[in-house]
Amino acid sequence: MRKDLVRLRVVCITILVALTASGCETTSDWLKGRRTAEADDSVILGAPEINSYLTELHSLVSGDPATQAEIFADSEAAAQLTPGTSTRLRFALVLATPGHSESDGIKAQSMLRELLAQIELMTNSEIALATIILKDVEARTVLDNEARRLRSENSRAAKTEEAAIVRRINRVETENRRLRESLADAEAKLEAITTIERSIREQAGDTDPR
Repeated sequence: MRKDLVRLRVVCITILVALTASGCETTSDWLKGRRTAEADDSVILGAPEINSYLTELHSLVSGDPATQAEIFADSEAAAQLTPGTSTRLRFALVLATPGHSESDGIKAQSMLRELLAQIELMTNSEIALATIILKDVEARTVLDNEARRLRSENSRAAKTEEAAIVRRINRVETENRRLRESLADAEAKLEAITTIERSIREQAGDTDPR
């Protein structure tokens, strides 16, 4: 539950900060609940209120796996069966939201870019929301790529270190074998010398006149 609240807070803060920092008058008006003649969302017939998108994102972030799966399946079906700006945006937002098993930032980016290439079919609120989420997903993708790069470098470094350790062990084992062989050779020579000396003593004893 605590993790869900944290994820929800991150999503909300991301949206609010991006809206505030954008400096766009239309976006600012939307955040404050104002409308202008140029930015009247009602000109897009059938477009859902922006709250419907945000409410679903809230449910997606805070819901249990079953709820998340239901939201994903419903948004995917709507985008496939009745493809349109609002249904595709809804599905893209679901894909862009982290914290559930079907989250797909790469696909979300592609869909959001396609939608933003046809902004005449979107309300200003939808444009603002799509832009914000796209930037957030792009930033997370950069961070994920950097994290993977660091993990890869660490893995390579670990493998390099492991290989160096193996080489050192092999060198030590080789040296130990060489020393054992040298010792065995020295022992064999010593044994041979001892045998010769014993033989000489025995021969000397046999020839000693009594």
